[in-house]
Amino acid sequence: MSTVPSVPNGATCATYEVLAIRFAARATTRSSLFLNHHVYGPDGPMDMDFFLWVARNRERTVIIDTGYGQAARQTTRLPRTELAEPVAALAGLGVHPQDAPMIIATHAHYDHIGNLTAFPRSEIVIGRAEFDFWTGPYATRQLFAHTTEPGDLAHLVEIRDQGRATFVDQTTTVAPGIEVIPVGGHTPGQLVVSIATATGRAVLTSDAAHFYEEVELDRPFAYLTDLIGVYRAYALLREMAAEPDVVLVPGHDPDVMRRFPVVDGADGLVVRIA
Repeated sequence: MSTVPSVPNGATCATYEVLAIRFAARATTRSSLFLNHHVYGPDGPMDMDFFLWVARNRERTVIIDTGYGQAARQTTRLPRTELAEPVAALAGLGVHPQDAPMIIATHAHYDHIGNLTAFPRSEIVIGRAEFDFWTGPYATRQLFAHTTEPGDLAHLVEIRDQGRATFVDQTTTVAPGIEVIPVGGHTPGQLVVSIATATGRAVLTSDAAHFYEEVELDRPFAYLTDLIGVYRAYALLREMAAEPDVVLVPGHDPDVMRRFPVVDGADGLVVRIA
């Protein structure tokens, strides 16, 4: 990925430039992505993208999730097309571990916290319920564990012990203009991130809604810990999206790459949300 300017234009200390980085893709089927898909209609092909996000202005840079790491790249459990190595992709945008950017870990699945070890000085913001669940007795049950990497979960404990973890259990402003909102559902402590921009707010759903149609059609994703919580999260996201000047950004929808402008010099893998 080619280097693009590290200081965004137009972002003040109260607002942010928000970027989505596409680092992998998966060609799969609708029935593998939606819970009990037969209820909704016939099966068919469907693509899934993998993203991480950056919010930055002249005062600070915040990373939202860090993609998956080497352990996940070596497994064949989910065939994927690798497009960029996440830490290298961040470096191409001028975001480097030595600068110790804050990292918001929206939840602890393998494709969201896989590279936290590359940021040994960063503060890590995570839902308290998320940490407690994945370090608790049910994390090793197969239907939960297959979405995580044991090394990633062990590193969360190390981060806690190092005093670098910030746990949230309610809507919290973690930096000027950036709120995290625990919604649960997909995972017990799933976070949504709301970011002030020059034109309004960008709401990064992460996996509270992988695809636009989850929110639009009330159609749950295949992997979850609390179905009622998923529906509650969708209702909240619809409420937020109805507000003026709010842009909703789902966590895995390829349509994100079509709805937002591509950033020059980033190999077509980065779009500017705001």
